[in-house]
Amino acid sequence: MVDLQARSSSGTVQPPLSQAVGYVIVVIVGLVIAFAMMLVTRFLKQTAGEDNSRTEMFMTANRSVRRGLTASAVISSWLWTTALLGSSFVGYDYGLSGPFWFAAGCSPMIVFFALLGISCKRKIPEAHTSLEVVRIRYGRAAHIVYMALCLVNNIFACANMLLGAAAVVSAMTGMHVIAATFLLPLGVTIYTFVGGIKATFLTDYFHTAIILIIACYFSIKAFTCEEIGSIEGLYNLVATAAQHHPVSGNPQGSYLTMTSKGGILFGILHICSNFGLVIMDTSYFIKAFAAGPSAVVPGYTIGGIAYFAIPWALGTIMSSVAVGLESHPSFPTYPRRMTSSEVSGGLVLPYAAMAIAGKGGAAAVLLMTFMAVTSTLSAQVIAVSSILSFDVYREYFNRNATDRQIIRASHCGVIFFAAFSAGFSTMLHYVGVNLGWTLYMLGVVTCPGVFPMAFTILWRRQSKPAAILAPVMGFATGIAVWLGTAHHFAGSVSVAATGEILPCVYGTVASACSPILYSVVITAIRPQNYDWTEFSKEKLALEKLDANLTTVHHEHKETASSVPSSDAGDRLEDGPEAQALLEAKDLKRWGRIAAFWSIATFLGHWVIWPLPMYGSKYVFERKFFAAWVVVSIIWLWLTMLVAIFYPVIDGGFQQISETYRVWRSGAGAQQKQTVDDSSSPSLSEAAPEGPKGEGQH
Repeated sequence: MVDLQARSSSGTVQPPLSQAVGYVIVVIVGLVIAFAMMLVTRFLKQTAGEDNSRTEMFMTANRSVRRGLTASAVISSWLWTTALLGSSFVGYDYGLSGPFWFAAGCSPMIVFFALLGISCKRKIPEAHTSLEVVRIRYGRAAHIVYMALCLVNNIFACANMLLGAAAVVSAMTGMHVIAATFLLPLGVTIYTFVGGIKATFLTDYFHTAIILIIACYFSIKAFTCEEIGSIEGLYNLVATAAQHHPVSGNPQGSYLTMTSKGGILFGILHICSNFGLVIMDTSYFIKAFAAGPSAVVPGYTIGGIAYFAIPWALGTIMSSVAVGLESHPSFPTYPRRMTSSEVSGGLVLPYAAMAIAGKGGAAAVLLMTFMAVTSTLSAQVIAVSSILSFDVYREYFNRNATDRQIIRASHCGVIFFAAFSAGFSTMLHYVGVNLGWTLYMLGVVTCPGVFPMAFTILWRRQSKPAAILAPVMGFATGIAVWLGTAHHFAGSVSVAATGEILPCVYGTVASACSPILYSVVITAIRPQNYDWTEFSKEKLALEKLDANLTTVHHEHKETASSVPSSDAGDRLEDGPEAQALLEAKDLKRWGRIAAFWSIATFLGHWVIWPLPMYGSKYVFERKFFAAWVVVSIIWLWLTMLVAIFYPVIDGGFQQISETYRVWRSGAGAQQKQTVDDSSSPSLSEAAPEGPKGEGQH
């Protein structure tokens, strides 16, 4: 009762920063980044030939992105505001198990996607979106069903990001939450409009670097501030807090345990919903298609394992800080506890940052949130624009669309979806929905297509009726179970009732698992025996693909045609067929590696490590807590090093030097041409007279 009264106590927290700061970061910083990316895009076009007026460059970066940049982009793709804010608030609600289950609910499916990505590379290398794969195998009816599921996934994912980010911007600066909702996508729209997927990769790298530097700063600042002082000091504060407001369902009501009923329910919910968010998100397929064949598996595997540390370390430290300092005068809500709306609104992280670093902490969280939401929004925007351009415009309106027409459709898609997602998030805000509600219920709407989509790529026997009916029936099952259990537990169907953990768990599991049963049963009636070579019969790429599955430019074709016939004969003798055979064997090898790491990551992060700790009912002692925190911090710092330096080491130096050399040679040639042009009249005048044409050699 004391706990409930404390939570409902009144008292507002004054924004530590002015509205001007909010507008500067949201608008000015966003426009500066967008302008910088426009300059980079133009520079790369002039020096490296990366022409974004070509669809293959705009949508797939010529299918040649390296491992390091792929890994960084994968980490960035999951650096949602939900990950930063949500991992802290589930840690506040459930204790140390919350951030761990948040991380364990992300890394296995990121690594698993490497298997799907390399399978697509092997079977249908010219694809731009996952929906093209569905259409070729099952036809237009299935294409429309999965298009609707993917768009629903993208819409709710963007709403989830914008709701949390706008709430933080408003709380930190006093900016109106609706102004933040509409202004956050502004810079994203501009640089994605101009630069396409390559701009998304580059900004992912920049944003990820800043976010991880700030996260590492908090991992040190938390133990050097006067109120805490050390890991032991934080342990004592959290242990004391459990005595005043224990966690229901935890042994001794402690925050310092992995045995948490609420925590494991969230873990089940989170891993199911995240499979939907990954597999039904076209942006993951686009990044896989954009990566080079040898970059897909290492990029997604390294990125997925490295990502684990971010929600685990940041959520563990900052939620512990919030729990421990909540009764201290340095905490923004003192003397009251945080209200339920503040917790589910994602304010645990910013309030903890303010407690240990004051206004500087608030500014750091604001910048971190801005970088996270713009980075992930760019991937969502390019994903939806690809659906609208390739799967709607090219398929249903203009089968012979040119580069220019598809790019124009993509540009329209970028603008439309950015505006629509902001409007949809505003609607959710006014009906009382916040970050916590969308985080819990996401899986209900994102999971129905997970296994039918995976079967489309991996299982040749899934039939067309199964592929069409299974996700539709799964969606209906999930919605029915979600609303039915909400009514059962709360006695009514309302925003509050449908946002509780139990109805969302039941609804998400039903939505994710029932399509397996539906697909298998329907397929058993009349199974298909699909020939994977059918994929290669449909030409999807607007430019020719080389043997290594990267784009061959037109100028490269001209160069190839100018090779002497004897050399060409030798090349044919070597055989493009032999080279293709070697390439196919290499892709199969990467497929086996991806399958191994998918299983190993799931068993390690979700089974072998956490489940015995859940069953042990062990409450962390001081030394074990210290080891737990230290390992998470080390992992976090290694993730920062991977995200920042791996792309530079893996071809970054080489590309930068080559680009600089081309730019210098181009500048030198231009300067020489200018000198020649200015001096040519005097040379003509000085030339000796002679027959017409002499002296002009």
